[in-house]
Amino acid sequence: MTIKIIMDTDPGIDDAAALTMALNDPAIDLKLVTTVAGNVTVDKTTKNAQKILRFFNKDVPVAAGAKQPLIKEFEDAARIHGESGMPGYDFPEDLPKPLDKTAVEALHDEIMSSDEPITLVPTGSYTNIALLFNEYPEVKDHIERIVAMGGSLGMGNMTSAAEFNVFTDPDAAKIVYQSGIPIVMVGLDITMQALLTPESLAKLEHMNKTGKMLHDIISNDGDNSEAGIAMHDVNTIFYLLHPESITTESMWIDVITDGPAIGETVGDIRGAYHEGRTNADVCVVIDSAAFNKWFLEEVAAISD
Repeated sequence: MTIKIIMDTDPGIDDAAALTMALNDPAIDLKLVTTVAGNVTVDKTTKNAQKILRFFNKDVPVAAGAKQPLIKEFEDAARIHGESGMPGYDFPEDLPKPLDKTAVEALHDEIMSSDEPITLVPTGSYTNIALLFNEYPEVKDHIERIVAMGGSLGMGNMTSAAEFNVFTDPDAAKIVYQSGIPIVMVGLDITMQALLTPESLAKLEHMNKTGKMLHDIISNDGDNSEAGIAMHDVNTIFYLLHPESITTESMWIDVITDGPAIGETVGDIRGAYHEGRTNADVCVVIDSAAFNKWFLEEVAAISD
């Protein structure tokens, strides 16, 4: 059985790696890619998604989405991902055109035409998803779950409280967490555990064409340390394929939409304030060695 997914994304270096895994693992059926402003502007994230699809000669439709958050002023992450969003490798430039419809329209059409519920995998801000739910609430009954990169129970990476994806559009995140759809929160709590180690990165360079491409762009990722490089978005795909390697805790998540803690995801860790209700399974522990092993095996299995 394959897992039918839609990726809503903002490539971005780790997004590109997540797309690589989703496009090439036989257990995943990627039906649609929608793009959003996030790591860089939406024209660049759309082009970057198309570059990855072109690199693998995959015919997955791409639809461009929101240029800015619902309310908050847009702030990109070019300081981490570079001005293009995906520096370090010369990708083909003969790119197909995106769909002649908005991301919201493409999401609606793909979800409603599917013969089974689809899993949404947002790895950028959640603006497109929030707009979808506002305009077409009927789609909620046709979504299996949302496996979303974003949030944190502890420290943020934009402020001491907020993680980037949720900080970028907290109002959209609030809509998503109040949607009633099962959500898996793949946040900094695990993505900062499962670093791609320097040893793993070095192995990629000489593995195959895909390994060289990933090595070259990941080497330009500003989100790094001596311990390794955070592959935040790739953790969503790892969760889909290997949930046994990740520990989750069910709780209620509230999203702060204003003030100095804007973008914070507040977990009711004691179950004290929402009458025992939960709205998310929050990833809290990951087998980082298993993540690195899987990452290398996935890349090695891709034919040049």
